[in-house]
Amino acid sequence: MKVVKSDTLEDALKRNPHLRKYIEEFKKREGVVPTFVPALSRDMKSLPRPNLIYPVGDPIFIHIYTDKDGNRRYIAIEPRLTPDEEPKFQALMDKMLELAPQEKIPKDDEELSQLIDALMDKIVEIVSEKVPLERKRRFLSLGFEKLKLTEEEVYKFRYLIKRDVIGVGPLEPLIRDPYIEDIHVIGPHNTHIVHKIFDMLPTNIDFKDELYMAEYLKNLGERIGRPVSERTPIVDGSLPDGSRINIIFSTDVSLKGPSFTIRKFTAVPLSITQLIAWGTLSAEIAAYLWLCLEYGMSIWVSGETASGKTTTLNAMIPFIKPQSKVFTAEDTPEVQVPHPVWQQLCTRERGTEGKVDLFDLLKAALRSRPNYIIVGEIRGKEGAVAFQAMQTGHPVLATFHAGSVKKLIQRLTGDPINVPITFIDNLNVVLIQQAVYRKGQFLRRCLVVEEIEGYYEEVGGVVTRTVFEWDSVTDKHIFRGLYNSYILENKIAQTAGFEDPRQIYEEMFLRARILQRMVELKIFNYYEVTKIIWAFYRKGLQGLPFRL
Repeated sequence: MKVVKSDTLEDALKRNPHLRKYIEEFKKREGVVPTFVPALSRDMKSLPRPNLIYPVGDPIFIHIYTDKDGNRRYIAIEPRLTPDEEPKFQALMDKMLELAPQEKIPKDDEELSQLIDALMDKIVEIVSEKVPLERKRRFLSLGFEKLKLTEEEVYKFRYLIKRDVIGVGPLEPLIRDPYIEDIHVIGPHNTHIVHKIFDMLPTNIDFKDELYMAEYLKNLGERIGRPVSERTPIVDGSLPDGSRINIIFSTDVSLKGPSFTIRKFTAVPLSITQLIAWGTLSAEIAAYLWLCLEYGMSIWVSGETASGKTTTLNAMIPFIKPQSKVFTAEDTPEVQVPHPVWQQLCTRERGTEGKVDLFDLLKAALRSRPNYIIVGEIRGKEGAVAFQAMQTGHPVLATFHAGSVKKLIQRLTGDPINVPITFIDNLNVVLIQQAVYRKGQFLRRCLVVEEIEGYYEEVGGVVTRTVFEWDSVTDKHIFRGLYNSYILENKIAQTAGFEDPRQIYEEMFLRARILQRMVELKIFNYYEVTKIIWAFYRKGLQGLPFRL
């Protein structure tokens, strides 16, 4: 669906009568008028009582406000049918369904949208005032009398039909909202979201009853190629926009009614400079990762659920040399690669014969001669194949569920991955990330960056070195690896040809200055940041569009 965004309240009210009604009713009820903002900023997180309306594409607007009890609420403002409009809407739908088989079958969503417009033009006559629908009136197959609707009704009906047929129905406002991270639906009347700025919020999204919700999930499962039923009550899949969804369908499994969770997909990944600006990691950590990826080190981003592992993984991918072939293997496509030679593979769940899992994809990767293998998330036996890949000279980037390097090694060497402990040093660097609660705010922070030096019998275990560590008091990252980095001095400096291995630190600090300069200049767009990094690869400092 074509989306138009309103930049001012005047434009929004002109095009969206339902927004005007909502604001008038809210003012009458609460005594205040919400502030219209075209976009949100992270400093709004500190607002004590937010009362904001922002657009996510006409005719949808989002209202975040604080009620009289001090609770924050998330209200999706969209056209809704009034009782007298429901029979008209049903009559329109009936006639469209009758005429649709005579039309050419649409090839994609754009053609389907055009078909809906064409059918509405055939059926509807626009009038200046509302005309009630006679109960006994019927549309005839030939020469039927057109349905008389006002412009406002046409606008409303057109949106609702496209929302349900092309979009994702009641979830459309949440899918359109770029500020949402996760959507949690437990039963038909309990929908919460995790907002990037305002954290967990209850919403006004409702699925009527369990029967409606069950039908909704059945239809959604069919659309995404992951049918759900009483026999297969739990499924994972991807929505058309790339968001990851987990459905728990059966009420004897999900006791509060059918439920599902959506992890929103970001069309444009967050850049490494944006993460530096937010304090997730420092410019020095990013520069260290830059050198590691330039010289083929294997790096895993590890942490607990919702710690921002995939975000960090995506942000560091531009550090891989632009002429590299990158191979990605995932259950659900979340990794985004800017490189022109990108082989993107995804698992397939179709019974036992047609099934393709991560283990199969990683075996295929070893035959594809990639410069880098990226695994969305390592959970099981595919971890052993990832270590085989690293042992044969294929660096691997991946995310992993473990809150520390010690736990990561325990999981890797135990069932079902079973990597021999003497092989652990094939993994070079581990970045541990976590969602932390600091001064009343949830923040994502890189807690520690550790190098894996190797297994030593004399110490009876794996020796690691901490190169960066987050100080929770100052909210700063401390560089512990200065003149003590095993990877920089013993691996990268030798490959790069430095006579004195310690010169590598000067190279790291130079790149940190480049990244910090981009932050100062507010260069946060993912593709613009990628362009500058790749220009540095080609021309060095002369390729930069700014002076250090």
